[in-house]
Amino acid sequence: MTSSVLSYEKGYAIHVNQPEDSLFYYLDYDERSHDLNMEFQHFHDFYEICILLDRTAAHIIEGSLYEIQPDDIVLLRPALLHKTQYPKGMPPKRLMINFAMPRSVPGLESGYSELFSIFHAPVPIFRFSEERRKEILAPINDIFALSQQMSPIQSVAIHHKFVEFLCGIHRYSAENTYVREETGSVMSRRMYAVASYIHSHYQQELSLDEVSRRFYVSAHHLSRQFNKVTGFTFTEYVQMTRIRNAQQLLLHTSEKITDIASQCGFSSFSQFNRIFNKQNGMSPSAYRRSRPVQDERQMGFTKERVQGNLRST
Repeated sequence: MTSSVLSYEKGYAIHVNQPEDSLFYYLDYDERSHDLNMEFQHFHDFYEICILLDRTAAHIIEGSLYEIQPDDIVLLRPALLHKTQYPKGMPPKRLMINFAMPRSVPGLESGYSELFSIFHAPVPIFRFSEERRKEILAPINDIFALSQQMSPIQSVAIHHKFVEFLCGIHRYSAENTYVREETGSVMSRRMYAVASYIHSHYQQELSLDEVSRRFYVSAHHLSRQFNKVTGFTFTEYVQMTRIRNAQQLLLHTSEKITDIASQCGFSSFSQFNRIFNKQNGMSPSAYRRSRPVQDERQMGFTKERVQGNLRST
């Protein structure tokens, strides 16, 4: 496997503003050992891009497993449950980019909306030919160089180059050659299919018995294998998926909380309120009022595990 075309310096990081700001960038150049693989999937309220720089790894997105190679560009919009699985042996180099940017620039709203459509691709992973890859990733190398030069307009220049990078992905998106390959054991693939099914049907009533019949496996075996593969029990995963979607509705819509509970598959408001409190340490109404301080809160993690997330994804 060839090495990445991206510039790299282990432990190097580029900051523009902070996660609570409407515009921020955090580019993290580092290695990631198999021993530090995240146990659980997680999500953010900001955008994230993962670019592997050598070796191979796997990315789990909304319960589906994707193999990635150097210079594959993994695009993760806010609220997508995901985690990266790194291989044993020498830790792969990777670039993680966390960012947010205002998209309500007068006269450019529709353009930004179209630009960010790449994050909503059915498979949000992009792989290009070597020549095209160099062109698309060139602005990221420019950002690396700009970050090492003192300039009063450094932040503006970095922002400009990053928008250029996104525009390159969008411009050549039709040339994406990424094809998802079936990997892992038959049972692990089935469990990922179950997880993907939950993400597609969380608004409906979901029971272990009904899903086990749909996937032609006993309820007991599905329960045991699902926990082994995902790190969650079946019920925990369903509840986490529903709560994650409820969070986004609470933050980004003005819908009534009772309606949100119903839309996200909860049988009663009391059940929704109890599970939401358990997973977030606050009521749904308090969560809605808490923005922007909750931006880095992640499902399934204690506060201590959330801290340092930007360095441990």
